[in-house]
Amino acid sequence: MSLVGAPLTRADAAASAVAGPAVRAMEIGQYLMAALLTTIGVVRAIGDGVAAPVAIITGVAILVWHVAGAVLLARNPSRTLSMWWLIGFAAVWIAAVSVSAEFVWLAFLLWLLAGHLLTLRWGLVFSVVVLAVVVVAPILHHGATSYANVFGPLIGGVFAFGISRGYLQLLKDAAEREILVASLTRAQHEMAELQDELAHAQRQSGAIAERTRISRDIHDTIAQGLSSIRLLAHAGAARTDDADAVRTLGQVEKLAGDSLADVRRIVESLAPAELEDDALTAALQRMLDRAHDEAGLQAELHIDDTLPILSTEVEVALLRIAQSGLANVRLHAGATRVVMSLIDADDVVRLDIIDDGAGFDLAAWESDAGAGASSYGLRFMRARLRELGGGLDIESTPGEGTAISAHLPLRPRTETTP
Repeated sequence: MSLVGAPLTRADAAASAVAGPAVRAMEIGQYLMAALLTTIGVVRAIGDGVAAPVAIITGVAILVWHVAGAVLLARNPSRTLSMWWLIGFAAVWIAAVSVSAEFVWLAFLLWLLAGHLLTLRWGLVFSVVVLAVVVVAPILHHGATSYANVFGPLIGGVFAFGISRGYLQLLKDAAEREILVASLTRAQHEMAELQDELAHAQRQSGAIAERTRISRDIHDTIAQGLSSIRLLAHAGAARTDDADAVRTLGQVEKLAGDSLADVRRIVESLAPAELEDDALTAALQRMLDRAHDEAGLQAELHIDDTLPILSTEVEVALLRIAQSGLANVRLHAGATRVVMSLIDADDVVRLDIIDDGAGFDLAAWESDAGAGASSYGLRFMRARLRELGGGLDIESTPGEGTAISAHLPLRPRTETTP
């Protein structure tokens, strides 16, 4: 950590972490610049008639303050501390300029540091003050100045300040790109996990559909046939006086009735599985159970009893939205409780995810001001839902948690009987 690496904002801190090689290059550059400009100042001051010990002590004081600031800000890289250190550095520099005007060369280092450590407004004010000292110093020492002594530092100061501000912007852009790459990488890992969930869900969905088809086929064929046999046997026994025939038809009627009861028990055992072992519900419950085990979240799942059978496309989309939303809660919200609800809302199905976490500024997010991994995740969710004819509603307030509601049109699964 150095003066160049001292963060002004959280974004700058993230940027410095991302662009490590660039930061190290700037660190070496600023140390070399400080040493070079101080040496030039000392040599020229001695040549200008300043006593060598005075010039050397002045140069050492500048370097000591510079190095002390690097060490101090490495331990406590706060904006306030860096600002006061820079003001102290400017005071030491002004004292050096009062000894000899040759120390004005260090103004270029001050302009670079001002562009990095101060906000744009205060950086400009600080730079103007430094320029004023640079212009006035030759007049106070020699009684005159030149256009070169005015416009040279002015052009150099603008260039130095601009380079520093441009460097900050490059770091911020690099940080945003790194955040996006990290978000995409995490999404890829989540997608790999989701594929396993989807495969399991599809196997369950296939099993449910097959059980339902078999139960319906048995009901429509075997059960109906046995019922018809029973009715025919009963009707035949009523129309004959032959005792043997009546006895035989009675046995047929009883056998058909017993077989019909067995078939109905089989149909009943198959049909409820569609409701008891819903694939999407089971997948959502596994997600919440995993969140509870791994992150300690208090997780609840609510499913409407009236929810119809959903198409595979809708189930897959809702499962992906649930996984992405739950990942945001675990990674960014700092929540202790999350409630997930799957709701039948007339002609649409709605998935609600509500947490009691940190929340965020929704207005800033909607205006593209928010930049973070969670931001990209929400935008991807909304885009996917819109492709399927649905949408994503978001409610959030800083400190009061977040609620998202994904909705899709109902597309009941259609099945044909062979």
